[in-house]
Amino acid sequence: MLRRNFIKLSAAGFASVMYSRLTFAAHIGNSLINHPDEAWAQVGGEWVKLVGKGGAVFTYQDIKIEIKTRGIAQSVYVQSPVNELQALRFKWKYQTAKYSKILGDHWERTYGDLAWKAPQATAKNPWYVLLHDDKQTACFGVKTGANTICWWEVKPDSMELTMDTHSGGMGVKLGQRTLHAADIVTSLSKLNETPYSALTNFCKVMCDKPRLPKQPVYGINDWYVVYGKNSYQTIKEQTTAMAELVTDTNNRPFSVIDDGWQKADDFSIVNDKFKDMHKMADEIKSHGMRPGLWTRPLIARLDDKESLLAPKIPGRNDDRELILDPTIPENIARVKRNICLYKQWGYHMVKHDYSTWDIFGKWGFQMKDNFTVPGWKFQDQTKTNAEIINTLYGAIREAAEDMYIIGCNTLSHLSAGVFELNRIGDDTSGKEWARTKKMGVNTLGFRMPQNNIFYAADGDCVGLTKDVPWDKNKQWMQLLAESGSPLFISAELDFLGAEQKAAIKQAFANAAKIQPNGEPLDWLTNQFPEKWKLNNREVSFNWD
Repeated sequence: MLRRNFIKLSAAGFASVMYSRLTFAAHIGNSLINHPDEAWAQVGGEWVKLVGKGGAVFTYQDIKIEIKTRGIAQSVYVQSPVNELQALRFKWKYQTAKYSKILGDHWERTYGDLAWKAPQATAKNPWYVLLHDDKQTACFGVKTGANTICWWEVKPDSMELTMDTHSGGMGVKLGQRTLHAADIVTSLSKLNETPYSALTNFCKVMCDKPRLPKQPVYGINDWYVVYGKNSYQTIKEQTTAMAELVTDTNNRPFSVIDDGWQKADDFSIVNDKFKDMHKMADEIKSHGMRPGLWTRPLIARLDDKESLLAPKIPGRNDDRELILDPTIPENIARVKRNICLYKQWGYHMVKHDYSTWDIFGKWGFQMKDNFTVPGWKFQDQTKTNAEIINTLYGAIREAAEDMYIIGCNTLSHLSAGVFELNRIGDDTSGKEWARTKKMGVNTLGFRMPQNNIFYAADGDCVGLTKDVPWDKNKQWMQLLAESGSPLFISAELDFLGAEQKAAIKQAFANAAKIQPNGEPLDWLTNQFPEKWKLNNREVSFNWD
């Protein structure tokens, strides 16, 4: 069962690492890029070519793009006081033919579809792309926290970078301000350095100021056991039982309450199944666990004024799911109040979900042609979608204070440096192994280089239920527990025999310790890596 299909409003439902400074090539033909050969802007749905001046300034009518070298990055600044600007595009002449494989990322979570692939001229590679020729890996990307949503395209004889500047489904109205669109960074690996090492080091270039948990994060989450049909009693039972399997008292695990605790359209009001969320948090603490809570920040109340609501758009037009306009200060204040409330209740971590869907009306895998349907706008059209999202994430971060934040359905490159944890893939499952393999194994395999560099990369839960083969879940749990990534378990208590309890106890003990990132050894050829380097030993898994 998918959360996005399940949820309706009626439902109860680590440190920065130093890196070597990288320099840009001074002319075309070297391995890295300098100023672009061409610059384009999208206005009124049409692409117009800008006139270059000295390689660092490009103009068309009132539109001006200036590229400034700042340390290892090329910073892109744009002015467009009259035209509503939809996007920027840059092109560099670059010999891509020697590269046989490329790897991109995803806008938000992954959907089981990441892999090293042959170059495809029409493929969008969100945020960064790696080009590999069996000897070296060339990396192209933008730094995290950008004010535009960016993607790379690998053409037969060039590299192209698009920076999307839409506001809602319209072009942004910048007025007299200058937009710092993004910072372009590149790197070239050492000869015979593995692509995994190249991407790991490049992630340090893209995100040089991460915000990471003070200790490894692990624990339980109830979603894949009850799928929203939870209560005070079910959380108490699961926390009590699983707490008995915890051995590390220096790093306490979390018990995360997922969807189902709140009033349908108001995430500040507890429902009758829970009654008192402060008491619930105290109950979790009494068993030696740290309480966590799931929320959906942009859901509006059914009685909210229409002036507070985001426009209805195809895909996000359910009358039972009204969405707050995130450009309205009053709504951002509400989001902050709710996050503050959870802290007052005694929660140590908040998992916030659905914001990308609620803003755009699309899941990441649907964003092939555009991020949202065209023609609509938020109340404030003077900020790009990326700026709007950065404001929302910043508000959540500020209100949370020292609580950990997990982003889920959040744009990964905008979450880095803001949230301690990020859910890096779509939902795994407590009902079918094929889904956990697709969304869990693939995701962890190809986003592991981000772990403890962008954030703690949460590959989602182990759904320990009678519906999923134990021999597969046991392996998935081992991979999470020994890879240095967060571990969360959803367990049916009546499924847990002596073997399962012993395995969970060992997994908790491993996950509580600082460990090196796991490395997928066969990811160049296997979309669901089976050979892994875990704690300096090679481990083989059988996912089929």
